[in-house]
Amino acid sequence: MEQLLIYFANKGIPSSELQQVTEAFAFKKIAKGDYFVREGKTSKHLAFITKGLFQYFYSKDGKEITTYVTAANSFLLSLLSFYKQMPSKENIRALADSELWMIHYDDLVKLKNSNEAFRSFYIGALENLVVGMDETRSNLIILTAEERYALLMKNEPALLQQIPLQYLASILGVTPRHLSRIRNNYSL
Repeated sequence: MEQLLIYFANKGIPSSELQQVTEAFAFKKIAKGDYFVREGKTSKHLAFITKGLFQYFYSKDGKEITTYVTAANSFLLSLLSFYKQMPSKENIRALADSELWMIHYDDLVKLKNSNEAFRSFYIGALENLVVGMDETRSNLIILTAEERYALLMKNEPALLQQIPLQYLASILGVTPRHLSRIRNNYSL
């Protein structure tokens, strides 16, 4: 719970309101290989990761297409499924034994309607999410795979050390072989 308290305190939630915010979350462990969300199921929870690593992926023609990997001190959700309360098109799977603080959709709605500080945090988080999605979309169109790899190295070097290479290649939109060439050229 301490990581969650620290996170919200650092995001501007006043100490007088921290308890109300954090009490809306429940602790859960997820084992490596277990799913947070499965394709076809509705995502009912948003989670804050305190330990672990998660892979976002789609299944197409019997293959996994990884779109994102996230780790500790970040939020976890199937965005479209959670906010629209409709079946997910993606899967989210634990790549390591993980620990989460989860809030149910209904409790999130109540919290954002009853707590002004949390509502402000929530709006800021959504704005950052939209900006990040737009940046990712434009980077996929404008930047080469090498430039996207360099950007990841600059912005998330610790995360790159945790991501299995086949997932990183999928995120970058290249084959594992091409990723090996990029990594070799980048380290020169």
